[in-house]
Amino acid sequence: MATTSIKNLLQRLGVLPTHAGVCFGPHEWSSAKAPHRWTSLNPSNGESLGEVLLADRDDYEALVPKVQAAFLRWREVPAPKRGQLVRDLGNALRANLETLGTLVSVEMGKILPEGIGEVQEMIDICDFAVGLSRQLCGNTMHSERPGHRMYEQWHPLGPIGIISAFNFPVAVWAWNAALAAVCGDTMIWKPSLQTPLVSIAVQKICNQVMSDHGVTGVFNLIIGPNDSVAEAMVADTRLPLISFTGSTEVGRQVAATVGQRLGRSLLELGGNNALMVQPDADLDLAVRAIVFGAIGTAGQRCTTTRRLLVQRSVLDSVCRRLVNAYQQFAPGDPTAAGTLLGPLVDKHAVEKFEAAVQQAVAEGGQVLVGGRRYSRIGNYVEPTIILMPSQTAIVRRETFAPILYVMAYDELGDAISMQNDVAHGLSSAMFTTNLLSAEAFLSVAGSDCGIANINIGTSGAEIGGAFGGEKDTGGGRESGSDAWKIYMRRQTNTINWSKQLPLAQGIQFG
Repeated sequence: MATTSIKNLLQRLGVLPTHAGVCFGPHEWSSAKAPHRWTSLNPSNGESLGEVLLADRDDYEALVPKVQAAFLRWREVPAPKRGQLVRDLGNALRANLETLGTLVSVEMGKILPEGIGEVQEMIDICDFAVGLSRQLCGNTMHSERPGHRMYEQWHPLGPIGIISAFNFPVAVWAWNAALAAVCGDTMIWKPSLQTPLVSIAVQKICNQVMSDHGVTGVFNLIIGPNDSVAEAMVADTRLPLISFTGSTEVGRQVAATVGQRLGRSLLELGGNNALMVQPDADLDLAVRAIVFGAIGTAGQRCTTTRRLLVQRSVLDSVCRRLVNAYQQFAPGDPTAAGTLLGPLVDKHAVEKFEAAVQQAVAEGGQVLVGGRRYSRIGNYVEPTIILMPSQTAIVRRETFAPILYVMAYDELGDAISMQNDVAHGLSSAMFTTNLLSAEAFLSVAGSDCGIANINIGTSGAEIGGAFGGEKDTGGGRESGSDAWKIYMRRQTNTINWSKQLPLAQGIQFG
């Protein structure tokens, strides 16, 4: 995408060439008195997209009391009224679908259909949250005491912190923000420093919606270094919930710090996802799912297909089909029509890709296709397939790049054991036309992941279901189903409408 076009894009979204990094929405933009300037780089060519004046600890300390005060006002607004604001946020995102999606593609590097799809995901969760705003339901229970009624209700939790990652720079924020807003919470968003401009663009959209509704401080933004901003958020008792998306290593630190202060943490960490191919599978269907799952977003999804477990009798056929498909991929400008492979996010990611390929070969792997970086400007690497003799050390480790490790198995039970024998437990899939195999995979003794699919890939979850995983993935659940409950506090109420005071468990006192 031409430099002039990118400048026009940023201008349409209200992002200045040098922009303040703190917003108490909708009207107050600020940054430190002597700010550090952070440059956002285009991963396709390394050129500067714009600068952000980073926030510091003083900016954070000035922001939090305002967000606390905004919560006291916002929690009093009836939930259906809160839903109307989120409805208008969804409509504002619809109006900016292609523009905002293009900026996602430019700054993060994912191809344009995926960038637009990410904004569509924001719209979808807003729609979900609007309906939810009239269904924040508690249970009614029968009391053992005569003349008593018991029920539970859900109240807003408080100001929450959202720390998001570069690979889905806006969708994951929306999963949290739309639900938290209808639940009555205010929020502080700390985005990745690799994608600051698109977060500013989203905040601008939020600001207009808040202004239209005459409210302040529901959606708030702070862009700053981890050691001065993110660490302050995680340790802050004024934020009862921290939603963190990122690596397992950092997630452990977040969980420990938040747990020490008895707060709540919602963790969406890594994934080392396996897709299993049974001998009775529809191979045409399976190959399409494998290719998208392994190459989509250049392998930088937490749900990327990283391990392919193939029944030995169809191994050669599957590998031949995949190599043929991979050879048709060529890198290009992610915003250009027809491009299917964009860049990795930065040079460090390229270095990790190269190191992983070298280690896989050292551990006995055979590179079937790919394995190198492209000799062109930008952070482009070849989508890679490596046939591995077993589940070695590198296979067990998540590498955020388009590397697919292929392994053979003989019996279904062996494949399920291999699937589960890694640290992460996010997404999993099986391709089969056999009902018994499918049910075994989905049973209590089957996949140990938070997501288990039959005849679709590991990537591409819908917002209607709760998203998240087990083990080193962190155990968090975002988006659909009853994920809203973590943004609220539960209260059990018992009302005595009798003239007596019976005690529970039949206790007699006095």
